[in-house]
Amino acid sequence: MKSLVMTTALVASAVMFAPPATAEMYLGNYDLIMPDRRDFHTYVFSAVFPCTAPGTATNIPNCIRIETLPRPIAKAIQYKGDALLANGQYTFTVDDPFGLRCGDIYYGPTIPTHDVYTWDANTLAGSMVSTFDAGCDGAPGGSFTYPFSLSRM
Repeated sequence: MKSLVMTTALVASAVMFAPPATAEMYLGNYDLIMPDRRDFHTYVFSAVFPCTAPGTATNIPNCIRIETLPRPIAKAIQYKGDALLANGQYTFTVDDPFGLRCGDIYYGPTIPTHDVYTWDANTLAGSMVSTFDAGCDGAPGGSFTYPFSLSRM
C-alpha cells in the first residue's frame, strides 16, 4: 500500500510539474542530416534565439532565429535567418551561392540556389527544395528535393 501511495504521488508530481506540451522545437543546436544531397559539407542549425522584431527586443511568436554553421567552411556560407512556425511546420529559406555542385564535388563549379527548408516541429523531419536558374553543364534550371532530419546535439 505504501508503494502505491508513493507511486501515485510521484506520478501526480510529474504531471503537475511537466512542461506544457508545445509544437515549438526547443532552442539549441541541431545536426542537419541530409544523406541524399551531393555535398561534402555537414551543417549545424544553431537555433538558440527567438526571432525579435527589427529594432526592438520584442520576441516574435512562433519564430526561431537560425544560424547555419557549415563544416568545413570551404565553399559554403554561414547564414542567419528566421524559421517561421505555421500549422506545425517550420519554414526557413537560404540563398546559397554554392548550392548546386557540378563535376568534382570539391573543386568543380557551383551554381547558386534558393533553398527552402520545411520541417515538422515535433518530429524534426522535413525536406529542402533547392531551386536553380541553370543546371550543371548548361542543363536547364529546375529544382531538387532532399529529405532531411534534425537531431538535437
